[in-house]
Amino acid sequence: MSIIFDEIVALCDNQYKEFSKKLIPGCDNILGLRAPFARAIAKKYANTPTGSKFLSALPHKYHDENIVHAYMLGMQKDDTEKSKKMIIDFLPYVTNWAVCDSLCMSLKRFFKKPELVYDFVLECLKSDKTYTVRFGLVSLLDYYVDNKHIDDLIRISTNIKSEEYYINMALAWLLSVMLVKEYENTVVIFEKRLLPKWVHNKAIQKAKESYRISKEKKEYLCELRYN
Repeated sequence: MSIIFDEIVALCDNQYKEFSKKLIPGCDNILGLRAPFARAIAKKYANTPTGSKFLSALPHKYHDENIVHAYMLGMQKDDTEKSKKMIIDFLPYVTNWAVCDSLCMSLKRFFKKPELVYDFVLECLKSDKTYTVRFGLVSLLDYYVDNKHIDDLIRISTNIKSEEYYINMALAWLLSVMLVKEYENTVVIFEKRLLPKWVHNKAIQKAKESYRISKEKKEYLCELRYN
């Protein structure tokens, strides 16, 4: 086992392990590493020979190793193309929402010039892998919800049809952010009922939770819900 794995094990918490299992259904390979410790380990070894060896040692056995891996990818100083390859290599081993969303959240450096990697994000949406598609959707909501991309996002969000819960949840989340940031353009999707019923209602529910949408708009969104 690696030095990094030994540090992960030393910092694990059984109480957090049991808590995490409840949040991530079907994920039984959890050791119980809390996020601040995972980030600290990633920061310690990012851009070092030990870190590079860890990143190349796929697949990892434990969920917590994947979380550290996700954080470490976000700390890479490599050029965009090399970082993209490392993300592509990792995505097949992303098998739950927690690793997927941690990865997206960590990639601020990678998305610093979002247009350079926009085509890559769109390619992810074409995957047959649930969490690669979710990675694409969460990347869009984190880095691309603006007036420049809104027409694309409307087209993308109304064309995705899936039976996968974690894809649909990410899609609803994306749509809710679109309602927050680009309300006038996005509300038309709901007025025309262009989405599956569950995604439609879930997006409205999540948008209503935002303090950045006015009371009047929230009331109107409620009127647009499917009964």
